[in-house]
Amino acid sequence: MFAKNYISKCEARHGVQAVEDLLDSCHALMNYGVDRYKRPSPISMEEEKSRQDARAEYLQSQINELWKTIPTKEDPNVEKRQRFPASPEENILYFIEKHAPLLETWQREIVRIVRKISQYFYPQKQTQVMNEGWATFWHYTITNHMFDHGQVSERFILEILHSHTSVVMQPAYNSPYFNGINPYALGFAMMTDIRRICESPTDEDRKWFPDIAGSDWLQTLHFAMQNFKDESFISQYLSPKVIRDLKLFTLDDDENKPYLKVKAIHDDHGYQQVREALSAQYNLSNIEPNIQVHNVNLRGDRSLTLRYVPHQGIPLGKSKDEVIKHLHRLWGFDVILEQSDYAGGAQEIARCPAQE
Repeated sequence: MFAKNYISKCEARHGVQAVEDLLDSCHALMNYGVDRYKRPSPISMEEEKSRQDARAEYLQSQINELWKTIPTKEDPNVEKRQRFPASPEENILYFIEKHAPLLETWQREIVRIVRKISQYFYPQKQTQVMNEGWATFWHYTITNHMFDHGQVSERFILEILHSHTSVVMQPAYNSPYFNGINPYALGFAMMTDIRRICESPTDEDRKWFPDIAGSDWLQTLHFAMQNFKDESFISQYLSPKVIRDLKLFTLDDDENKPYLKVKAIHDDHGYQQVREALSAQYNLSNIEPNIQVHNVNLRGDRSLTLRYVPHQGIPLGKSKDEVIKHLHRLWGFDVILEQSDYAGGAQEIARCPAQE
């Protein structure tokens, strides 16, 4: 409510277009407005308003203090000064909010609002498979239970099943609709399989899941939902049967070789490798590019330098140029994006505005 009211006031005072442009740039950087380890406690709307008033005055004083200490060329201590920031900063929106030299107070507050929203939703990104699986599992289970007890008609259940199967369908790799593994399909398959392992375990299930085979399925599902996120859930509960049903295997893609190698097939060793590989795909540190604020040129053109550290040699996509434009709008001066190399150096891969 505080955010909605504040943004409405900004639109009335500064114009809808100015606010929308600012929000567009903030939203383009939402994934880089997160503290991955700190979890601030929620506060009331009254406390938020009180803090906002005090924060506005303090922030502007800090910005003025930072930029008025820029040394002159004659300053003999220029070379002794540390790089700013002293250590890389992964929360780019936080850095913009605190240090962007040209943002007005209302703009800083909107940056902060977007950053807080991004922080709030960050944990949900870690449980997408589990949330979608939980929802579709209970949707399917409850409606079928109602049909079995004559509480809904056959026409009703057929409509439900048509909708359900469309949601949990996994397109083939060569389908025009393929976009990776469908989280609904994987989550539903795993939730359903956990119930099967508890109610009707096979010898293979008892070997792989001795702790839950034959146990109470409802208690097991609740324990999984309460104690795991996608990465650890897959690592713990992905069964050989689900791997076979979804036809999962792993490929070794070595950039130095002209071919792909099938690394894991459907045997005991392969099942474990598939588990580990699929689990790693849901580790957010592997999914989201590692881009951090590396340096601000306080002594010159005030340019902001970011540095990208590739994961397994994967380059950034073409969208980096558009994202850099949004960051340039927020920072107000040149923005440079570098990529680290194996030798410990870095090469420039994007800049806004582009050099002629």
